[in-house]
Amino acid sequence: MSKKVLIVTGDAVEALEIFYPYYRCLEEGFEVTIASPSVKKLYTVTHDFIEGKETYVEKPAYGLDSHAAFADVDPFNYDGLIIPGGRAPEYIRLDEDLPKIVRHFFEENKPVGAICHATQVLSIIPDLMEGRELTAYIACKPDVIACGATYIDDPLHVHKNLVSGHAWPDLPGFMREFIQLLK
Repeated sequence: MSKKVLIVTGDAVEALEIFYPYYRCLEEGFEVTIASPSVKKLYTVTHDFIEGKETYVEKPAYGLDSHAAFADVDPFNYDGLIIPGGRAPEYIRLDEDLPKIVRHFFEENKPVGAICHATQVLSIIPDLMEGRELTAYIACKPDVIACGATYIDDPLHVHKNLVSGHAWPDLPGFMREFIQLLK
């Protein structure tokens, strides 16, 4: 039977951080559901670094349809969870249905992949993050610490059922480790 992976995101998700995991999971033969606050065409963005700028710039990228609304997701039906970064985590974490989804994967010790700004979503379950080790985009280090976790400076880190990565350049290792946990 095929593994089922849930990806939770919304508008302004970093394009590489959703497309790479989505297609990589499909390539493995997994069933993948992209969930967002409502079923819609999601607008992705590209984040890049330009010499002389102190932070990244954001440009519009591709559209991608979500398959399910958070309110309709039963996390018991999934074997793994991926949380991409970009700006989506800063507002999807406000959705009242998201905490129970994310909480399920940690309570059931199912694989979770969190990259870049995804730690903003993990901050909605601080009781389950306390004592954890994870990495994230450096600007999210305060979020990691605020929810009681230990920030790891490495670009990729695996701790228990959680695979975390700094940003899109770390996707090959991130997906390798996530798939290994899932299998």
